[in-house]
Amino acid sequence: MNKSELVAAIAAKAGVTKDAAKKMVDAFQGAVVEELAAGKKVALVGFGTFEVSKRPARSGRNPLTGKKIKIAASNQPKFKAGKALKAAVNK
Repeated sequence: MNKSELVAAIAAKAGVTKDAAKKMVDAFQGAVVEELAAGKKVALVGFGTFEVSKRPARSGRNPLTGKKIKIAASNQPKFKAGKALKAAVNK
């Protein structure tokens, strides 16, 4: 399912226009991005938790040349599915 299909599904389930549903999806995405960028987490009970995982700097190897390289530290977004979501998927 891509974003436009998600918008259509939300519009149908919520009984709103596609334009209103798109605004809802965009607002949700924006709110999650803002919280994660601030280093916070977003927990939706039963659905899951969005959080930031910090990856330390490390050394690696260029697969083309075999030369050692330094990989900078970074923050990675992470999603952990909640109990209800896992149960629904595993029915």
